[in-house]
Amino acid sequence: MSVLVNFVTVIHIALCFIIVLAVLVQQGKGAEISASFGGSSQTVFGSSGGATFFTRFTGVCAGIFMLTSLFLATAGGSKLLHKSVMDTGAPVTSTAPATTAPVTGAKPANPAAAPAAPNSAPAAKK
Repeated sequence: MSVLVNFVTVIHIALCFIIVLAVLVQQGKGAEISASFGGSSQTVFGSSGGATFFTRFTGVCAGIFMLTSLFLATAGGSKLLHKSVMDTGAPVTSTAPATTAPVTGAKPANPAAAPAAPNSAPAAKK
């Protein structure tokens, strides 16, 4: 299944570029596509010009693009997304009280009982 998903992904990306190019190549109603290549409008794509060809080509590419999008959305999803919250259960939490370890260099609760540290900094002259 993975090979098929990879193949359809490559087709999907190629269709993205093809659709962008097909839309950019199309001209507005005022100009014919073949006129931009230096020829008359009847000689390159027939008497109707390139409008019907590119319109039909873009529509077919868009249809294939939608089909590949649907396929990739259903088959190419992550396997983790197929799990339900009910399947995983509630998160486990610890109910034991937390123990505190003695911290080295901690100040005692009664500062009067602690010996005073000598002041090693020289006194500032005023």
